[in-house]
Amino acid sequence: MENWYVIQVRSGHEHQIAQSCRFRIADDILKECFIPEYKTRKKYRGQWHDVQAVLFKGYVFMISDQVDELFNELKKIPDLTKMIGKKKDIIYPLPEHEVHFLQSFSDDEHLVDMSYGFIEGDKITITRGPLMGKEGSIRKIDRHKRIAYIEVEFLNQISTVKIGLEIISKT
Repeated sequence: MENWYVIQVRSGHEHQIAQSCRFRIADDILKECFIPEYKTRKKYRGQWHDVQAVLFKGYVFMISDQVDELFNELKKIPDLTKMIGKKKDIIYPLPEHEVHFLQSFSDDEHLVDMSYGFIEGDKITITRGPLMGKEGSIRKIDRHKRIAYIEVEFLNQISTVKIGLEIISKT
């Protein structure tokens, strides 16, 4: 059975480690190696641009059905910090409810698209995007940066992550 696993790496080195894992670990052991990202918009040089940023800084996700072989292969990867959930040589997969939650937010490329909505008084309504129907998880909105800070359960604890959010109007 394929499970999702998470390795901790130095923040800012996620893409380098993921690429190294894809190159060095056989496809039958490592089904997929990815970094979940979110899409947002930033203004530079006087124009708005779509940009992507890492959703969980310092983590690389892997899908495998051969956890023992995966663990042995990961020992050969330079700059790897640690595999999450390793206690006494037992590696735990990401809990299934966390996997489903992450899958509900992102597409097949593990990219969380922009959400769009409006604010009426104190009420936020999302009209389009992965935050639609999940307004209750929004903790803070930075309209200037077009970011929503949401609370998600990740590695059995509550974490705050950024998601792209465009507020079309506020009344």
